[in-house]
Amino acid sequence: MKIKLFTLLVFLSISTYAQDRLTGRNFATRSEVIGKNGMVASSQPLATQIGLDILKKGGTAVDAAIAVNAALGLMEPTGSGVGGDLFAIVWDSKTQKLYGLNASGRSPKTLTMEYFKKNNITKIPATGPLPVTVPGCVDGWFELHNKFGKLSMDEILSPTIKYAEEGFPVTELIAYYLEGSVSRYMKQFPNVEETYTNNGKIPEKGDLFRNPLLAETYRKIAKDGRDVFYKGEIAKTISSFIKEQGGFLSYEDLANHHSEWVEPVSANYRGYDVWELPPNGQGLAALQMLNIIGGFDFSDIPFGSAQHLHIVNEAKKLVFEDRAKYYADMDFVKVPVQQMLSKEYADIRRELINPDKAGTYQAGKVKHTGTVYLTVADKEGNMVSLIQSNYRGMGSGMVPPKLGFMLQDRGELFDLQEGKPNSFAPQKRPFHTIIPAFVTKDGKPYMSFGVMGGDFQPQGHVQILMNIIDFGMNLQEAGDAPRFEHIGSSTVTGELALGKGQILIESGFDFEEVQKLMYMGHEVGFGGYYGGYQAIMQDAEKQVFFGASESRKDGQATGY
Repeated sequence: MKIKLFTLLVFLSISTYAQDRLTGRNFATRSEVIGKNGMVASSQPLATQIGLDILKKGGTAVDAAIAVNAALGLMEPTGSGVGGDLFAIVWDSKTQKLYGLNASGRSPKTLTMEYFKKNNITKIPATGPLPVTVPGCVDGWFELHNKFGKLSMDEILSPTIKYAEEGFPVTELIAYYLEGSVSRYMKQFPNVEETYTNNGKIPEKGDLFRNPLLAETYRKIAKDGRDVFYKGEIAKTISSFIKEQGGFLSYEDLANHHSEWVEPVSANYRGYDVWELPPNGQGLAALQMLNIIGGFDFSDIPFGSAQHLHIVNEAKKLVFEDRAKYYADMDFVKVPVQQMLSKEYADIRRELINPDKAGTYQAGKVKHTGTVYLTVADKEGNMVSLIQSNYRGMGSGMVPPKLGFMLQDRGELFDLQEGKPNSFAPQKRPFHTIIPAFVTKDGKPYMSFGVMGGDFQPQGHVQILMNIIDFGMNLQEAGDAPRFEHIGSSTVTGELALGKGQILIESGFDFEEVQKLMYMGHEVGFGGYYGGYQAIMQDAEKQVFFGASESRKDGQATGY
């Protein structure tokens, strides 16, 4: 057992229960929020309230989602912003159909594998100009708005423009992240101090923070539309800056960018249809895990038991080997989506799981035929599941002058070994970790949800769904329940680390069950990144929405 048992025992003995409650599970932090006319859930209360105001003005769920996302780009620049990418799943009440949007950007046209070889670069760095790909967020806003919006973009962006000019109080968690990120970036890169500090001082909890540069950028977007960002003065500023920094992202790359409407893919888990987006994201991993886990009977397996954690983590190891081998931009490679989602394939993979022992696995043999999260529902029954990110927190460190935002570093996730699905290529979308999710039952909307957190996201999706479907938790309890994360079986750049990896657990699990896990051969630790959850559930019979927000962050769900 590769762990200090005493340290783990002390850790697990620390109570993480909330104060005593008359109702609900003992780990629940609060009740669900219930509203009839609309619901908004995000990781920032002021952003959530902006979304609710948009709904009350007659805006659609998409209008409110864009408004919330814009506010998070100001208020949580440590995890989002118009320098990053966006993915969304929308339930449209008129057509009674789900729509998927992939608003992720592509690599620079003039950057080639030869450049990396010539300069002896074996891995794309996390910061600087090289990992910068086209930011897809703004185009994603306008694609969503053109299809499902109602209010003007000026009405949608105005609340955040006002906060950016007048200031907003920084929340506790974001102050923590700003201290860790801005202090590092401002020593290395230009324009960071000007954009993200108060005259050189990094904002602390409760400090008012203004970003007038971002206010002006939003004002231009509201007035002149998406083209000012991709073909106008903002695009010219971005491309000139990246060139000065020694990078490759060009005006042409920005001008040629476009989002893509895609068909969501699904798996049925115990009568619920779970929907994700196809690659270049990792949503398939959640569906593959559910297909494998669905073959086990959990009616007699309690939440938090060694058997519960063992089965989920073994399924994760199997699926992440497939993820490393197959998931990539489907404009460049033929990803065997339907084969990997088939019940037959899940049956084959499930047979590899030993119910009493931790295993090591390789990717399956599949024939080729071919982390901010927010959710909104409106009074018409439209629902939006939206996730948006700069990757690695704030992103690349590249802050174009006078624009008020940082560019993403998603290009870091490309593989620089040739011949792999996710190998670098010009104008290619990198493998993505951020995934929105949706659940329907009998063809009707049931739940919109997501769990932020890099590699953890598919694992988080599965844990939330199992908490609700297998363990009977309500929407808030499902997010408040202690979580676990398996690490080490493979990397996002395709490296297979054929081993058992490690299960990281939050406090709140019974030590006797953890001890059983170790006897099965699992290495157990703690200190993982357990994500950030928001969710909205629609109760068609009662005609209300239930909302939940992540207790591990600063968020809020609210309705009316």
